[in-house]
Amino acid sequence: MIKLTTSERKPKDVKSGSRQKAQLDRQFFENMRRLVGIAIPGLLSKEFGMLVAHTVLLIFRTFLSVVVATLDGQIVSSLVRLQGREFLVGIAKWMGMAVPATLTNSLLGYVQTMLAIRFRQNLTEHVHAKYLANNTYYAVGNLDDRIKNADQLIAVDVAKFASSLAEIYSNLAKPTLDAFVYNVQLARSLGVESLFGIMVIIQASMGMLRVLTPPFGQLVAQEQRLEGDFYFAHSRLIENAEEIALYRGHEAEKRTISRRYMRLVRHVNRVFRLNVFYGMLEDFVVKYFWGAAGLVACAAPVFAERLPGAQRAVAAVQGASTFGDRTRDFITNRRLLLSGSDALGRMMYSYREIVELAGFAERVTELLTVLDDVNSGNYVKARVGKSAEKSLEADSGPDIISQRGQVIESADDVEFIKVPIVSPNGDVLVEQLSFHVTPGRHLLIVGPNGCGKSSMFRILGGLWPVYGGTLRKPSMSQIFYIPQRPYLPIGTLRDQIIYPDNASDMAQKGIVDAELLDILRVVQLETIVEREGGWDAVKPWRDALSGGDKQRIAMARLFYHRPQYAIMDECTSTVSMDVEKIMYTHATKLGITLLTVSHRQSLWQYHNYILQYDGQGGYMFSKLDPNRRIALMEEKQQIEQELALIRDMEARLGELESQSV
Repeated sequence: MIKLTTSERKPKDVKSGSRQKAQLDRQFFENMRRLVGIAIPGLLSKEFGMLVAHTVLLIFRTFLSVVVATLDGQIVSSLVRLQGREFLVGIAKWMGMAVPATLTNSLLGYVQTMLAIRFRQNLTEHVHAKYLANNTYYAVGNLDDRIKNADQLIAVDVAKFASSLAEIYSNLAKPTLDAFVYNVQLARSLGVESLFGIMVIIQASMGMLRVLTPPFGQLVAQEQRLEGDFYFAHSRLIENAEEIALYRGHEAEKRTISRRYMRLVRHVNRVFRLNVFYGMLEDFVVKYFWGAAGLVACAAPVFAERLPGAQRAVAAVQGASTFGDRTRDFITNRRLLLSGSDALGRMMYSYREIVELAGFAERVTELLTVLDDVNSGNYVKARVGKSAEKSLEADSGPDIISQRGQVIESADDVEFIKVPIVSPNGDVLVEQLSFHVTPGRHLLIVGPNGCGKSSMFRILGGLWPVYGGTLRKPSMSQIFYIPQRPYLPIGTLRDQIIYPDNASDMAQKGIVDAELLDILRVVQLETIVEREGGWDAVKPWRDALSGGDKQRIAMARLFYHRPQYAIMDECTSTVSMDVEKIMYTHATKLGITLLTVSHRQSLWQYHNYILQYDGQGGYMFSKLDPNRRIALMEEKQQIEQELALIRDMEARLGELESQSV
């Protein structure tokens, strides 16, 4: 069941179950479960295998760190003992450890980067499968108000989430493993009691840091929204550059863009100020406070013989009874404590990264939720203007845009049966539209601007929902739309003619370039192949071709596909009348039924029915006799001219009478 939810709020405030900020709560874990399930499809996937390899490398690097810490203590011990041979052997071992250590670090960086790429690829393909299906890309921007910058979400936010997800595993798993291994080693050297005291201090300070941590998840999500607003303002400027330039509206657009940019700058500055405070506090606790606690713990076996946890360590020292052994143990323990402190510090840094990840996850999940809703026909749309006023009336009756009609796929006819023409924001243009078109019954559609001509085509094309009644129409493959400004895709000259087909589709249909050239001859554009450099030439066709050439390309595209019905929306406004006559005549010869919007009287002769809107919510559907209609129009114009002349004569008569008095 398709549903349309409406709201009188501003579009940017319209949400569908979206929280006000990203948090490490149940919703975050649900978001992560959903997104990780997309990024890592299964246990036998390539991504999971890379994750296992990454884990093995992390374990190996931790093992190397323990070995290096032990070796460090041995080197310093041999140095204070003045044992040159043992010192050189230790240096040789140190250099030998550099080979696997550097290789492991490089492989970790490589695997992490590849994981980020694979995560982004899987997420992007999943989003594209939803976004580019069933006209969802159109509905997201035109029928739903929850997302205004889907392009930024797909191109930027998905990439940032994938990179953050790959980094967070390494930045969280490695410190956790390091802290566990180092604590086990230290427990053997210092005793469980001393290590427990250190851990109490660390846990208390970590709790304090968590309390004082700013809401980085909320800040990241808000920054991405402001980035999207700033990006959207620039994309609007590029899209409407010609109109803005003709209106000399650069100052107004500059003010709009500057306001959005300053909102972004103020937010970023606020985040930086919070980072300065939190960074100072975090560095002090992690690097200095924890480091001092570790040094005290290392000195405990030497200076605090009475501490319960230090008895075993002191006994070991007395047994060794050499300054070199004490130095070795101190350096090794200090290295392990510093590494453990660093691991705990990186865990604290990871907490902030997790909160930031929550912000990205919130944005990407919101995108997927909206895409799912739109694919199911559930829209959230703001009500504006008269539609909003009517919806606020207590006795206004059921909301028409919450209702749905019936769409039936027919064999070869188009029929509207009491179908209301309603815009997505609820403006009723025609309460009930009914007409029937069969193959060969060419329909001319006329009426003032804003009366519902293009709206009817959007409903017929499946872009807008049917808000009531019954619509019978063929499959969309049998309905072809030609707008006034044709769309020219990125690709070769051949691609412009056969769009949305590609070269392989064309080959399957058994069509060759010579047949395409014959089509271009019909629209008198055969010279374009040689002029533009052949069928395989690739250019920015939107800029390379004139308006008339673009409309001829669109007509050639129609003749290539040869559908049952063609919607012609002022599609010959920039071509000459003789070429227009050739194109319309050829279309009827191909058996294409025309549904034309045009005010040119020269096109009346190609149609035998007319649908005329009066601009007041009414319409008339009847047979069209072009000659009789032209005669009536000429007679009407003649009468209007005579009436105008009579009014002028009456005005002059009044002037003469006033002068004669």
